[in-house]
Amino acid sequence: MIKFGYTIVYVSDVNEAISFFEEAFGMERKFVTEEGDYGELNTGETTLSFASHELGGSNFNGGYVNGSISEKPLGIEIALVTSDVNAAHIAALEFGATELKAPDQKPWGQVVSYVRCPAGILLELCTPISS
Repeated sequence: MIKFGYTIVYVSDVNEAISFFEEAFGMERKFVTEEGDYGELNTGETTLSFASHELGGSNFNGGYVNGSISEKPLGIEIALVTSDVNAAHIAALEFGATELKAPDQKPWGQVVSYVRCPAGILLELCTPISS
C-alpha cells in the first residue's frame, strides 16, 4: 500500500512560509535545514514541507511553474480543516494572506473560505465534511 507522506511547496523564502503557518494557524515547525532551503511543519499525520525555488530548480532541468509569481493561484490548493473557519480566515488575513473568497456555507453544510498566503499558495480553510 502507498501512503501519502508529505506535500512540498516551492517558495521564495522557506522561513517566511513556515512562520506564516506558525503565526496564523498555530502549526509547529518540525525543522529547517541550516541552508534554509528546506523545512517542514508538523501538521498531524501528514507533513507540509517547503523548499526554496533554487532547490526546486535543481530538481528539474527544464524548470517548473513558479506559483508565487503568477497573477492567479495555481490550480492546486492546500486544505486546512478547522471547526472555526471564520477565526482561521481572519488570522490568515492578519498575517498577510490575501482574501480570495470569504467564508461561505456550501449546500452540503461545510463552511469554506479561500485565501492566498504570502508565499502565493492557495489555501482552502474548511470545516470537516459531515458523513
